[in-house]
Amino acid sequence: MTGIQKRRCARHFVGLGIVASIARQIGLALVLTSAAAAQSGEVVVATTGGAYDRALKEIWFAPFTEATGIKVSTVTATDAEQRTRAQAMANAGRVTWDIINNVDIIAESAQNRAFTRDLTAFCRQFEARKDLVEKSCNPAGVRISFNATLLGFNTQRFTNGGPKTWADFWDTARFPGPRALPSFNDPWRVFAAALLADGVPADKLFPLDIDRALKKLDAIKPQIQLWWRTGDQSQQGFRNAEYVMGMIWGTRASALRAEGQPVGTSYDGAFLLADTMQILRDGPNSAGAEALLKFYLDQPEVQAKLAERLNVTPPSLEAIAKMSEAARANIPNSPEAFKGIVKHDSAWIAANQARMLEAWNAWIQQ
Repeated sequence: MTGIQKRRCARHFVGLGIVASIARQIGLALVLTSAAAAQSGEVVVATTGGAYDRALKEIWFAPFTEATGIKVSTVTATDAEQRTRAQAMANAGRVTWDIINNVDIIAESAQNRAFTRDLTAFCRQFEARKDLVEKSCNPAGVRISFNATLLGFNTQRFTNGGPKTWADFWDTARFPGPRALPSFNDPWRVFAAALLADGVPADKLFPLDIDRALKKLDAIKPQIQLWWRTGDQSQQGFRNAEYVMGMIWGTRASALRAEGQPVGTSYDGAFLLADTMQILRDGPNSAGAEALLKFYLDQPEVQAKLAERLNVTPPSLEAIAKMSEAARANIPNSPEAFKGIVKHDSAWIAANQARMLEAWNAWIQQ
């Protein structure tokens, strides 16, 4: 998972009580910049800045402007700020952005849906597209990229074939050695992995049985030598041989392989989170925002270039086919690979985040 998504998943929910405060803190310069862009017909997109912003501008926004004449300007805000500022602008009746970008669980939450447009009608034009993975275009927004959380293992420790499933992760007899799991205030994937290991079918996972998951986790807890809180920790733990298998973000596993580390991965029971672009209600240029999202879904070449730059999975299978062989090796790259990926219930996760975290914190401290 990218650092961008790491921050999103670690801070899924910002209390509604701070919205008014955030609204007061939106700088005058930001408002004036956005307003000026709206008057000139530009589409205003909120991004998290840095390399991500540069990639969007170079690979997607610039070709879109060249093709349509519609300019795209960006404003920088963290994932949490995007959410709270959009809420504040909606409450104030003065929306100066067109698009925000949140991970799918946040995007599909009741809070986000209240201030973003329902794209059901917009998405109908893509219903016949067999190359687009499920929910690439959905009422909450357009999923521009996917990133996996999956099972990673040391190929040098398991030369006859490593673990492939979460049941294998729990099988310490066949696959001995220390393990690693994340603990960063977002435990649903660990609960889901435990339930899969306990025999729950992937299509019956939700709603998650938290008590059953914790009971299964009791059995593996003594083998967990690293409870990582950041992607950097998961990588360093692998380098230092603190664990021989563990839950890891796909981008971090790819980075380890790129430096020569013996990392194998399995997409059986992997979890995909999607960066989702949402159009704000009553934004200054909703038509331009729709055109920008349509351009992306209609251009597999753009998706492929962006996915290679960011080391993520694009929504179109045609885009995957256009990526380099090296880049495809780091992502689920076929319909068969996607079949093994768990379909999570974003709405249930969003509604039960606090309950899951309370149960997790009580268990991890035992």
